[in-house]
Amino acid sequence: MRAREFVTEEKGRITKRQQSGTVGLHLFGDAQHISSTYTLNRMMMAAAATDGTFTPDIDEESWIGKMRSAHPYTQVEVDKLHQAYRAIGAEYKDLNRGDIDSEELPGGNTTSPIRAFQGYPR
Repeated sequence: MRAREFVTEEKGRITKRQQSGTVGLHLFGDAQHISSTYTLNRMMMAAAATDGTFTPDIDEESWIGKMRSAHPYTQVEVDKLHQAYRAIGAEYKDLNRGDIDSEELPGGNTTSPIRAFQGYPR
């Protein structure tokens, strides 16, 4: 098979010859045709939650919905993101209002549910 026979990005569609060599070819997208990556993520979650005999109870959109998320760890990364947003004209909202410290809640990791290892018997 020649490379042009399996690389379909050139024309943006699959030919009849390429289609005849496939099994179970499905195309899907969201109703608004906005985010195919997000729709793929939700569809794979739904497929993992069913055995094919029932429709799983999964929201079609989560709280992040049509937005994307970035998670900078340092102030330099925050500054880089701000410049990148400005360069492409993207709107953004800092949900943590500038706080990049990751801290556990006061009750977290205070008592281990696992008994401490006492060593091997001598």
